[in-house]
Amino acid sequence: MEKVLFVASVASMIEQFNMDNIRILQEMGYEVHVACNFEYENHTSKEKVVRFKEALKQNNISAFHVPIPRKISQLSDIWKSYKATQKLVKQNQYCIVHCHSPIGGVVARLASRRSRKSGTKIIYTAHGFHFFSGAPLMNWLLFYPIERFCARYTDLLITINREDYARAEKFPCKVKYIPGVGVDTGFSKQQKKENREEISEKLGIAQADKILISVGELSKRKNFEASIKAFAESKVTNVVYVICGAGTLMEKYKSLAAELKVQDKVIFKGYCTEVKEILLAADLFIFPTFMEGLPVSLMEAMVAGLPVICSDVRGNRDLIDDGQGGYLTRPDDITGMADKISILMQDSKLRERMSRYNSKKVEQYDIHNISVGMKEIYTEITAPSLTGRN
Repeated sequence: MEKVLFVASVASMIEQFNMDNIRILQEMGYEVHVACNFEYENHTSKEKVVRFKEALKQNNISAFHVPIPRKISQLSDIWKSYKATQKLVKQNQYCIVHCHSPIGGVVARLASRRSRKSGTKIIYTAHGFHFFSGAPLMNWLLFYPIERFCARYTDLLITINREDYARAEKFPCKVKYIPGVGVDTGFSKQQKKENREEISEKLGIAQADKILISVGELSKRKNFEASIKAFAESKVTNVVYVICGAGTLMEKYKSLAAELKVQDKVIFKGYCTEVKEILLAADLFIFPTFMEGLPVSLMEAMVAGLPVICSDVRGNRDLIDDGQGGYLTRPDDITGMADKISILMQDSKLRERMSRYNSKKVEQYDIHNISVGMKEIYTEITAPSLTGRN
């Protein structure tokens, strides 16, 4: 049985974005291995990572801990990861190495150079280049040369948004656009009314209250500081703001809500297993992130039929058509976000129009469509006609 290796910086990236790809490969007859950091820097709790690792074992997926860090400054861990991955690749003679995340992608491609000469095919999925329109100059000076260099050791580079695809086309490797990792469009808006009463009770709010919601890690990148400030500035009545996600900035954001005197209207759910149910009960989604590839949380909000206020950045622009499915604003435009919150919360007909638009548009990102595309990629990558570039 031929083997395939998935490499990512952290286990949560495998769990959130690659389990369907693993299923496809297993159904195609491959033995699948996973190499990533199982011990720290994951987006989820240690207990959940342990459960995930056990689930991999139960599904006959071999899991290997490699201390891949999320920061490029952690050179010692990067070197250890390179050596460990190199050893793993040499021992198992993989047919395909499919790598993810900036550092994981670099480690895996460099570690697989010799195996590639023997026929191993290297796929790299870029979940959002760190260099993009409006990115800091340092990102361009550091990450662009690295990605362009590593492209020579890549048989196929997959991008998940249009901006990255246009830029990667100039790299010395084959490039393909796949619209994200897919989203389950099966959970229906018909559940909305049923969920509303139950979710309102769980949140401890009045059923008459409207719900503004965000989903994501409480990190600088997601920029929920801006949405909390915008919510406070909007001065909307009978509206609560629910933030689903955990992260290092939790206490800072709670203090900010208290400082702005909206602590009674902002609910921090932390890590949450019922995100879809809350989305279905909500009225409006806000997503002020500084940087994205193609955000799953935003796609899930569209499936739930929510109008959206989001930052005008790569990835978000692929999903939200300004004035049709919601509004695009600058990540730092607090007043602009506040105005849009007020407009949408006061106009139910506008919300319903945008809801219908988003529900229709998100159908193209359905997980089934993405799975068909990925199966074609895995089939083609091993075909004799596809040759790598050196």
